[in-house]
Amino acid sequence: MSKPSSDGQDPARVIEDLWYKNAIIYSLDVETFMDANGDGIGDFEGLMRRLDYLQSLGVEVLWLAPFHPSPQKDNGYDVADHYGVHPRYGSSGDFVEFMHQAKKRGFRVIIDLVINHTSNEHPWFQAARQDEDSKYRSYYVWSKEKPEFMTDGVVFPGVQESTWTYDKKARAYFHHRFYEFQPDLNMINPKVRAEVRRIMGYWLELGVAGFRVDAVPFLLEANAPDKTEPERHFEYLDEMRQFLQWRVGDAILLGEANVAPEEMKPYFGGNGGAGSGIHMMFNFYVNQYLFYALATANSEPLAQALRETQGIPATAQWAQFLRNHDELDLGRLSDERREEVFARFAPEESMQLYRRGIRRRLAPMMGDRRREELAYSLIFSLPGSPVIRYGDEIGMGDDMRLDERDAVRTPMQWSNESQAGFSTNQEPVHPVIREGIYGYERVNVEAQRRDPESLLNWMTRMVRLRKECPEIGWGEWEILDIETPGVLAMRYEWHGAGLVTVHNFREIPRQVDLVVDVDGGETLVDLLNEGRSQSDDRKHQIFLEPHGYHWFRVGGLNYSVARASA
Repeated sequence: MSKPSSDGQDPARVIEDLWYKNAIIYSLDVETFMDANGDGIGDFEGLMRRLDYLQSLGVEVLWLAPFHPSPQKDNGYDVADHYGVHPRYGSSGDFVEFMHQAKKRGFRVIIDLVINHTSNEHPWFQAARQDEDSKYRSYYVWSKEKPEFMTDGVVFPGVQESTWTYDKKARAYFHHRFYEFQPDLNMINPKVRAEVRRIMGYWLELGVAGFRVDAVPFLLEANAPDKTEPERHFEYLDEMRQFLQWRVGDAILLGEANVAPEEMKPYFGGNGGAGSGIHMMFNFYVNQYLFYALATANSEPLAQALRETQGIPATAQWAQFLRNHDELDLGRLSDERREEVFARFAPEESMQLYRRGIRRRLAPMMGDRRREELAYSLIFSLPGSPVIRYGDEIGMGDDMRLDERDAVRTPMQWSNESQAGFSTNQEPVHPVIREGIYGYERVNVEAQRRDPESLLNWMTRMVRLRKECPEIGWGEWEILDIETPGVLAMRYEWHGAGLVTVHNFREIPRQVDLVVDVDGGETLVDLLNEGRSQSDDRKHQIFLEPHGYHWFRVGGLNYSVARASA
């Protein structure tokens, strides 16, 4: 039986209410995960057939990329109907059955909420362009005159030329932060925000646990033809959160916002104070410095980035990730540091994208198993909730022959059967990876299940370990001072449970003097290997292999009330 915490709250009850603080999220695209009907496109029936696999992996939250009706010009982010399911993935009934099966296995499901823009084939936009007096005209942002700042704020340099496009039927220019086939919605219009609430309410009624909110900074902008730096309305996030929590008390908003540390606070707090904005946000800032550390073996900028993103509200959380469905964005790094990362992980121009990012998967960038383990051990051990991209658990590769971001969107590799076991169709939605060391005959789930030393089995063990360390998601943390360059050591504490993690970014073995000056600091028990370190003066000598890592329980295996209630 759990005991009350120091502030009078039952830790088990807190964990139940704020489940996202310590969740492990798995990111997938229905389109490329599993095809059940043999048309070459993944579907909800196929996803249902793989829920037992995901359960065995140990993940708790499934984040689904857009699956709505769409012309599919931008991987489904050009939504034509926010209330439906694209027929290629199944029906609304299939989605409901999927939700039922997911909940039976204990999964929570979050879906993309794409409301910064719509497809230009959306009925709202079609009505808006055909009739200036239509109520939908004000759902979008228009200009009768050619805007002066048409090239400002381009998101996809080298691919996208402008943020305004002239529509002949409307006889006006419309604004679009992304591609010209994705006109921006006018969030200043209260009717648009009401539509957003209806969309959220619909999917909440079907059982989703929350939303990954696409392009949050642009969603909040008040755009106009004469504005180069539009004002951001954080009260929109407050509105969305209030609606969400009145409908489903523990549902969440997970925001995509690649912003600098000094700009982060309003996203979590908005105008209503701490905890009134989004619940979670992807930590793009730390992500970029993490890859800089992996590329250069210089861990100090990463340590500084972690400190700069410390101090978010107690009910908020970071989502820590390595790769996602887009490019690896390095725009927050200096030009010099970005070039260092390019030199290590994307030396060929074809591997780079939009003059700021890398369009490769994790495994080819890391180049060997030891670096992959180091990278994921880091993500699991950083403050926040870890996000795994589908296929990373088996070390899938990429296809540089595909355009732009499609290089990292190839089908999941299930077996060495034709089309990687993804489909019986010989022309899947994206080509499967056939050649080289990442070809599906060598890299697939079936083979790795049988190999006790495989990356998949290693990842499963790390997921289990991360669940046993709730202080990472809940506790106070600090970066320990050590005199060994290229090594990052962190200590966590929550309700009497303590944890220390140590990671070596260098290609050479290191001996680290680690001082753990807290109660129980005399004893460190290795959670990944047999053994412990004992020191009466709480100063431990820790050996690290090249790209090695350790997780230590402070004070032995007394997991305390926090461990028991988790």
